[in-house]
Amino acid sequence: MTDLVLKNKKIIISAGASGIGWATAKVCLSKGAYVYLCDIDDKHLKKIKKNPLLNKKLFIYKCDASSETQVINFFNKVKKKTKKIDSLINNVGIAGPTGTIEKLNSHDWERTLKINVISHFYFTKLAIPMLKKNKGGSIINISSGAGILGFPLRSPYAASKWAVIGMTKTLAMELGKFKIRVNAICPGTIKGDRMVRVIKDKSKFLKISKSKIEKDFISMASMNCWIYEEDIAKMCSFLISNDSERVSGQTIPVDGNATRLD
Repeated sequence: MTDLVLKNKKIIISAGASGIGWATAKVCLSKGAYVYLCDIDDKHLKKIKKNPLLNKKLFIYKCDASSETQVINFFNKVKKKTKKIDSLINNVGIAGPTGTIEKLNSHDWERTLKINVISHFYFTKLAIPMLKKNKGGSIINISSGAGILGFPLRSPYAASKWAVIGMTKTLAMELGKFKIRVNAICPGTIKGDRMVRVIKDKSKFLKISKSKIEKDFISMASMNCWIYEEDIAKMCSFLISNDSERVSGQTIPVDGNATRLD
């Protein structure tokens, strides 16, 4: 029997058409939630439209999360379906460039911060009134192990993910009186397309084989393992559910106990 712990909860997910976002959407739908997701990727959005999971509880919309206008348009569409929500998951983010600071350019730095931090502001600003109408709820910001550790050769990414932690702690303090909980999840090394690209870029920069880079990434965790998208989805489910009603302002690693990112 399906565990409907999120029955009829209404959840917004940014960058929800693939990776952690889609894994989380599927878990939430399976637990009885309504999911409103947006993404910029046409390919994955079209794939979802053909998915048998598509039902009246899933709303999808194309949106560039780095454009405030497009985010506003997305929320206007959501508001036609519901005036209040139970949760916002700020999942959008990019890996950013690989290299030492003196070799990186300003455009790549600014783009990484624009997408990984400022987009969270756009979504959160618009979600808060809907959470207040709900008289409480949960904001989940997807940070990274790079948000609690240094990450050589990935300074713009690390800076953006530390910023997400600062935003989380501050919002938890601002919104607690409204019964709105705010937490950050810090995924470890996720097995998936993004890490394939990160490993390729690091291999090219350091002139080391991709297999050696991959083994090194896995060894960074005490459990010597990959983390899977579903691991993050399950943690999101917990933080949305009533089981976490007094958990707020927390930075929660799901990383097999990562001790380094170098």
